[in-house]
Amino acid sequence: MSASIEDYYAARAPEYDAVYLKPERQADLHAIEAWLLPRFERSRVLEVACGTGHWTRFIAPVAASVLAFDTAPETLRIAEARVAERNVRFEVGDAYALPASEPKCDAAFAGFWFSHVPRARAREFLAGLGAVLAPGARVVLLDNRFVEGSSSPIDERDGDGNTYQLRRLRDGTAHRVLKNFPTEAELRTLLDGLASQVTYVPWQYFWAVQYETRAS
Repeated sequence: MSASIEDYYAARAPEYDAVYLKPERQADLHAIEAWLLPRFERSRVLEVACGTGHWTRFIAPVAASVLAFDTAPETLRIAEARVAERNVRFEVGDAYALPASEPKCDAAFAGFWFSHVPRARAREFLAGLGAVLAPGARVVLLDNRFVEGSSSPIDERDGDGNTYQLRRLRDGTAHRVLKNFPTEAELRTLLDGLASQVTYVPWQYFWAVQYETRAS
């Protein structure tokens, strides 16, 4: 089994986008696309864990600029080939050591990353994100809800309450993947003192939380 989430996504890069093809999720995904784009119009966007650029390609045409990064060069190569807009810059980076830009980005997006953050590091990640953004920046986190029959089963739970799924790739390899499913109440608690104007938006298979960063 892979030892880290980085190893898993590096191995998964060629089949990364298959998750967006699940028939039962199409209505939600189309609704999310329509909801998401107005949040980033004319904004300088920092995208965390951009993967293959699936969401970057929607955000880039409406944003002033996008600084998108991921830990896996394998997925970034796919993203660079997919997204042609000249206002996008892709970089290898660490979500726990976020790059600062000048001027500071006034918006941020993390799609399907927060569920991979260990519960013990969730507040650290959110504080670190806020630290590199302009005060009052708009942030959108988008991720999965657990839906029986559509989501991969929960295979394991550790002492900190993190949940894990066992995922198999087309090459037959098995990967133990940390995948948490925070509730609205948990998200609001994590954001207490770090954010204002917190809005939680649920769909059948996904959730989003939108908020504004506070001045440090």
